[in-house]
Amino acid sequence: MLMLLLLLLLPSGDGQAQHASGQKKNGSCVCPVDASLWSFPVVKYEAVMRQVETCEGSLNALQEQVTLSSQFLPRFQALVENLTARLEPHQYLRNRGVYADLSVHLLGQELTQLEADVGDVHSQLNNTQTRKLFKEVEKLRTDVDRMQTSDKINLKTVKERLRLMKNNAESCKSIPKDFRSQSSHCLKGLITSISEPVTTKVSPHDKSYISGSWGKQAQMDSEEQRNSYWVQPLLSGHKWGNSLRVYQSYNDFMKSAKYKDFTFAPSYSHTHSIEGPSAVLYGEALYYNCYSSADVCRYDLKSNVVHRVTLPGNGVGYNNKFPYCYYACRDNSDVDIEADETGLWAIYATVGNHGNLVVSRLVWDSEAQTINVTQTWETRQFKKAVSNAFMVCGVLYATRYVDEYHEEVFYAFDTATGKEDNSLALPLEKVAKGVASLSYNPTDKQIYMYNDGYLLAYQTHF
Repeated sequence: MLMLLLLLLLPSGDGQAQHASGQKKNGSCVCPVDASLWSFPVVKYEAVMRQVETCEGSLNALQEQVTLSSQFLPRFQALVENLTARLEPHQYLRNRGVYADLSVHLLGQELTQLEADVGDVHSQLNNTQTRKLFKEVEKLRTDVDRMQTSDKINLKTVKERLRLMKNNAESCKSIPKDFRSQSSHCLKGLITSISEPVTTKVSPHDKSYISGSWGKQAQMDSEEQRNSYWVQPLLSGHKWGNSLRVYQSYNDFMKSAKYKDFTFAPSYSHTHSIEGPSAVLYGEALYYNCYSSADVCRYDLKSNVVHRVTLPGNGVGYNNKFPYCYYACRDNSDVDIEADETGLWAIYATVGNHGNLVVSRLVWDSEAQTINVTQTWETRQFKKAVSNAFMVCGVLYATRYVDEYHEEVFYAFDTATGKEDNSLALPLEKVAKGVASLSYNPTDKQIYMYNDGYLLAYQTHF
C-alpha cells in the first residue's frame, strides 16, 4: 500500500537542478532559493489517500466475498449433486418417453395378482357374486391389453376400476358368513346418532399427557378381561409409550383404584414400544403400532411376549408420514388399531393409494402364534383430511374437526360391499380441541375418545 502511495505522488515531469548566486554575509554564505519548486502536493496527497482508502475497502469486501464463497460452495455443490442424482431417473424416463408404458406395465402386474386372487375365491365359492367379479376381471384384462397397443390411455379410470375390483375381491374372501347377523344392531345399517358423553374423566396419569388411548376390553367372548378398563398414555413427547394400566371394573377405573401396570418395552425407543395413539386391548393382549415401523405389535398380558406383523401396501405410512390431521395433525397417528363385532382392524394410508385410507383385517392365530392380515381394502378418502376414525360392524367411520367442542362423523366405508358414503353428519361433543384416539367397543356399543388428556365415552344408536 505504501509503494502505491509513493508511485501516485511522483511528479509527472522530469526534475531540474536550481542554480543560484550566493553572497557572503556575516561569515555565512546566503543563497536565494525558490522553495515553490519542491512544495509538498497536499491536495494531490489527499486525493491519493482517498483513492487508497476506497481501494482498501473494495479489497476487504472482495476478501469477505471470497471467504463466504469458500464456505458455501461445498454446500451448493452437494445440493446440486443430490438434485442431479434424484432427477436422473426421471430424465431418463422423460427422454425415452416410457412413463405411460411403465404405468401400464405396473397395472398389468396388479391385474395379474388380482386374477389369481379372484380365481382362488371363485374356485372356493363359485356363486353369483364371484362369477360376476370373474367376468369383470376378464373384461378389465381385455382393456389393459388394448391399452398396451393404443395411443390413448386413460390410466386414472382403469386404476379406479382396479381398486374397486380389488375391494370386491377382498369382500368375497374370508369374512365370516353372515357376520352381520351375529349382532342384530349391525343389520340396521349405519349409525344414526351418537349421545352426549356418558363418561368424563381426567386421565389418571394427568391431563398434561395429551396423547394416548383408552377404553373397555373389546373382545366379545373374552372371559377373564370381560369387564376390564385400560389406559395407555404416550408419556414420551406425546408420541411414544411403553406401559399399560388395567382396571378390573368400571368402578375401579372411576376411582383410580385396584389397577395393574404392565411394561411391554424397556424404553420408549425400544423396538417393542408403542408409537402413536393407536392401541386397543383385545382379550388378553394389547395391539398397537410398533415403534418407528409399519408393523402391528401384539403384547400378551400373561406371557409378556410381543409378536408383530408388517402391514401390506406400497409405502405404508408411519413415523408421521400420514397422520390424522384435518385441523391440526396428531403426531405419529399413522397406524390406528381398532376392534368391532368382526374382530381386529388396522387403519392407515399408503403411497400406493395416494395417501388415502386403507383398512386391513387382522386375525390372531393362537396355534401358530402369529398375527395374520387376511384382507385389505383401499378407499378414496385422504387420511390427512380426517381427524380420526373407528370401525363398527365392518364399516369404517371417519371424523373431521368442527370447532373446539365438536367433531363430526362425515364418512363411512362398508367393507362388506365396498361402498362409500361421505354425506354423514353425526355430531360428536368433546371438552378439548384435540382428539388423540377414537375407538368403538362392540361389548357395550360405546365410542371411547382420548381428548387431550380427558377420557370420554359415548353411546351409539342404530
